[in-house]
Amino acid sequence: MSAESLKLINNIKTFIINPIIGFMFAVAVAMFLYGIVEYIYGADNEEKREVGKRHIIYGIIGMFVMVGVFGIMNLISGFWFEIGAGY
Repeated sequence: MSAESLKLINNIKTFIINPIIGFMFAVAVAMFLYGIVEYIYGADNEEKREVGKRHIIYGIIGMFVMVGVFGIMNLISGFWFEIGAGY
C-alpha cells in the first residue's frame, strides 16, 4: 500500500469516523442520563418509570455499540497499517 493511501485511511479515521463515533457516544450518554431523570421524576407513575427504563436501556446499548464500533475501526485501521508497513 502506498504512503498516500495510508495517509488517506488515517485522515478518514481521524477526521470523519472518530468524531462521528464520539458524537454518537455523547448522544447515548445523554439518552442514558435523560432516562435516569425521567425515571426519578416519574417515580409516582408506573408508565413514566417504564419509559425511563427504556431510555436507560437504549442509552446503555448505544454506549456499548459505539465502544464496539470504535474498537472494530481501530482493529481494521491497524490491520491496514500493518499491511502497508510491510510487516
